[in-house]
Amino acid sequence: MASILVFSERATLAFELLGKAKELGGHMGLEMAAAAFNPADAEAFLRRGASKVFYSDQEELKDFEASAYSQALAQIAHKTGAPLILLGSTRRGKELAGRLAQKLQAGCLTDVKSLEWKDGRVICARNALGGATEAAQTITTQVQVIALMPRAHEPAAEGDKKGEIVTLQLDLKPSRVKVVKKSEKDPGAVDIQGAEILVCVGKGLARQEDLKMIEELAQALGGLVACTKPLATDLKWLPESRIIGLSGKIGKPRLALCLGISGQVQFMVGIREAKTIMAVNTDPNAYIFQITDYGLVADLHLAVPQMTAALKG
Repeated sequence: MASILVFSERATLAFELLGKAKELGGHMGLEMAAAAFNPADAEAFLRRGASKVFYSDQEELKDFEASAYSQALAQIAHKTGAPLILLGSTRRGKELAGRLAQKLQAGCLTDVKSLEWKDGRVICARNALGGATEAAQTITTQVQVIALMPRAHEPAAEGDKKGEIVTLQLDLKPSRVKVVKKSEKDPGAVDIQGAEILVCVGKGLARQEDLKMIEELAQALGGLVACTKPLATDLKWLPESRIIGLSGKIGKPRLALCLGISGQVQFMVGIREAKTIMAVNTDPNAYIFQITDYGLVADLHLAVPQMTAALKG
């Protein structure tokens, strides 16, 4: 029986893809399969409902390399007869999606926000016109490769293992990419996409030294600090991994607290899926107040210390 094939280099994101694959598979009459290149992921995918996990521990797949991974997934897709391949829309996932689609002669969409089955087709929702609106798009080729953004679907529930692991020996050509050097990950990098609470700061912050009070507020809330693009790319006050918005990460927090941010659409794309949006800005006409649940017209340099003090009791 044909399957929806799921893969992500991040196990937690693969769990979300499995959840969506289960939903779509019920409409399309397809089983749920996954690809894994380490034994821990293979076992975990079975516990999340995959009927088959195609596993390979070949040396070429020990570390992520898009050329090798796309070869492997193309061969697995052929073996499963998968008409739909779901990947995670991460930096690596988007590169992988394009390479895989080329090998399968498939249509491809990345940065997909949501999927639904409608009128016999998979409909993809994506940001359009710089994030000002959303477009509903569908792929017309027989095989579809879709990269779904993190937190687009609830993870598949964990349960008993009912499927099987199929170990494969794949025909992989040596990569032309040679790793010359590896660097440690940016120590300031955090998972703002997965954060439940985001404290976002913009150019309304007067000095870099004032970031300390923003961090204190975030800690009091149990959240993480994110920023608009200029604070990271122009002022270099925070690492680029903290950028929220069209040029950075898209979050779905329970709370997004926006400090000194005017509300340009490129930023708002990153937090408009938040359950609650609050803003502090000195300009009562700032656009951000049009889309917030709660707004405070005030100087953030005065408001933030008071908020932190109130939270600490």
